[in-house]
Amino acid sequence: MSRISARVAAISESATLAVDARAKAMKAAGRPVIGFGAGEPDFPTPGYIVEAAVAACAEDRFHKYTPPGGLPELKQAIAAKTLRDSGFEVDAGRVLITNGGKHAVYAVFATLLDPGDEVLVVAPYWTTYPEAIKLAGGVQVDVVTDEDSGYLASVEQLEAARTDRTKALLFVSPSNPTGAVYSPEQVEAIGRWAVEHDLWVVTDEIYEHLVYGSATFTSIATAVPELADKVVVLNGVAKTYAMTGWRVGWLIGPSDVVKAATNLQSHSTSNVSNVAQAAALAAVSGDLSAVAEMRTAFDRRRRTMVRMLNEIPGVVCPEPFGAFYVYPSVKELIGKEIRGRRAASSVELAELVLEEAEVAVVPGEAFGTPGYFRLSYALGDDDLAEGVTRLGKLFGEAR
Repeated sequence: MSRISARVAAISESATLAVDARAKAMKAAGRPVIGFGAGEPDFPTPGYIVEAAVAACAEDRFHKYTPPGGLPELKQAIAAKTLRDSGFEVDAGRVLITNGGKHAVYAVFATLLDPGDEVLVVAPYWTTYPEAIKLAGGVQVDVVTDEDSGYLASVEQLEAARTDRTKALLFVSPSNPTGAVYSPEQVEAIGRWAVEHDLWVVTDEIYEHLVYGSATFTSIATAVPELADKVVVLNGVAKTYAMTGWRVGWLIGPSDVVKAATNLQSHSTSNVSNVAQAAALAAVSGDLSAVAEMRTAFDRRRRTMVRMLNEIPGVVCPEPFGAFYVYPSVKELIGKEIRGRRAASSVELAELVLEEAEVAVVPGEAFGTPGYFRLSYALGDDDLAEGVTRLGKLFGEAR
């Protein structure tokens, strides 16, 4: 008899966190590794948010249990922030505060899916989605995109993947790992297709404020009001406010879904840390000046990285318009000789890059599409330039 349940044993380690941990370990050992793996802003949490947390520590009520679904004042503030930022009007009773965005992903699929229910997932996809769907007993159906389409799925592709067992579409714009952003027209078309086929839409909007150039963020919940009773919005403070370590996310959905997910949370984690919730309250109630500053830096780095990567023979990097990642194709480099070695996959190529160039990237296998790398540009300008320069020097030796 196995010591570990088959359900949990089937979970894969987070590839992005594993790459980041290895890079940090190598740096601690004295190697000058530059890490492009972690998906977190390289900015500190704004001071006014930290101050709100410090003040919360002194409040007696925050030393006790609070409602498992979240502080009422935070739920109300998130409802107001959602109306402000995306035009989607909800009441506080349709908000559940979760232990970070990952917890919201787990909660929604645990709440919606029965064994065998299918979820359409556009690939490349974030590494946590498949594991959350699998834990819920669901079946992931990939809708694969590539650089030719800008990593955008069409209604025709979605329809070709739909079956009688399809229960939900996972919709992500801006996207991790590709940075793809759907136009308002594309968002509406996909939303209306979902309504036509009576599908749930789970939309992850955590990168809503990180869009560049002519791109605009459009919430599918706002673009297609008819979806209101079958749409669940996931979000959190991690990316917008540089609060990855505070672990506050949320889920917005129909009342019955939120009630069921809250019941689940009451038996799993109970309330999110009250101090972190107080910090999140300050974040979502404040203005967006902090994210505007970050966005300016990310946009500069984005353009630099795309230009430098596309100057490397064998690398093809579409321009991303959201989040803080690029997702270049390295398919032309697989199988070529580089310093006496031939990588047979992008996993092996990423290993070679780490060992020979001391640069950490995440291979496309982690995101469902081999032959690619994900690189985050949420790091300092000098490190970014040095890291891509090292890649160019290494790949320039490919034969």
